[in-house]
Amino acid sequence: MSMIRDLRAAVRPRPTLRKDSGSYDTTRDPATPSAVVDCAVYRDGARVDTRTPLTPQEAMRQVRRDGGFVWIGLHEPTEDEFAGIAREFGLHPLAVEDAVQAHQRPKLERYDDSLFTVFKTIHYVEHDRLTATSEIVETGEVMCFTGGDFFITVRHGGQGSLRALRHRLQDDPELLAKGPSAVLHAIADHVVDGYIAVADAVQDDIEEVETEVFSPGRKGTPRGTDAGQIYQLKREVLEFKRAVSPLLRPMQLLSERPMRLIDPDIQKYFRDVADHLARVQEQVLGFDELLNSILQANLAQASVAQNEDMRKITSWAAIVAVPTMVCGVYGMNFEYMPELHARYGYPVVMGITVGLCLSIHRILKRNGWL
Repeated sequence: MSMIRDLRAAVRPRPTLRKDSGSYDTTRDPATPSAVVDCAVYRDGARVDTRTPLTPQEAMRQVRRDGGFVWIGLHEPTEDEFAGIAREFGLHPLAVEDAVQAHQRPKLERYDDSLFTVFKTIHYVEHDRLTATSEIVETGEVMCFTGGDFFITVRHGGQGSLRALRHRLQDDPELLAKGPSAVLHAIADHVVDGYIAVADAVQDDIEEVETEVFSPGRKGTPRGTDAGQIYQLKREVLEFKRAVSPLLRPMQLLSERPMRLIDPDIQKYFRDVADHLARVQEQVLGFDELLNSILQANLAQASVAQNEDMRKITSWAAIVAVPTMVCGVYGMNFEYMPELHARYGYPVVMGITVGLCLSIHRILKRNGWL
């Protein structure tokens, strides 16, 4: 039971990403011109200290000689930078091509001596106010090569750093002693926990838009909002869904099917990751349906407002039609018009005109047209 508690504590950080969280530290170290961000050998759950940084080839030679496994982290390597590592660890050419080119769907592929896993990382973008061009979520990628004695991560994008996760795992030797599969689970759990935090932040944005759409405007009627804001939020939710939905099947495979490269003690914890991922997927699908409803309601409100305006214009046109008709009659300039010589003809006609206008205005007002 102690190992279970340590596992959960190591791979699941207590703070979650909210709107007030800072950005990740993901850029390549300026002092390190190579794509290799970190390269270390782990033996019996502890990092093997060396005076000078190890190259991937040197680290692998140590592992083959003394045991343990090597964890290599890379950030946006070029094809030439990754070619030597691919040859040293015998990585499949198709997986290598995907890792270098990026822009892949989340997936799990099994090769002879390794597993290739693709995760989409999600980062919530801070903004003061949602607009029709606001970027809500920013995506990146983490590709993982899991072997019997090696673990390689290839990151793409400006967020999704694994530096803090590596330090947490190094503080738990019992967990690291389980080998590369423990690192794979830690990364999967880290990514999915990020999904949960971003989903909560996006939900706040949706609730804000929903409140704005249905908040009362003039005369107690809903004022609506810019449809571009809703459509932009819907696009961002779609980007979120593309990261979450394809990952569910790989997590289920890792939790249900025995695999030679996955430690049996670690495999059961992938079920927890799959459960959390399924919850996020349901939440994101709910976002999509809710935004559809909000967009339709906003468009309906715009149509109602246009109908209200047209009814008012029509009502005033009906009122103005009375004096227009009277003026038209008396503007015909016929010589023999008996009303033209009546002493009280002008005030009588004006009174009748005003009376008709007021009567029409009262009828339209009573019927809700004005």
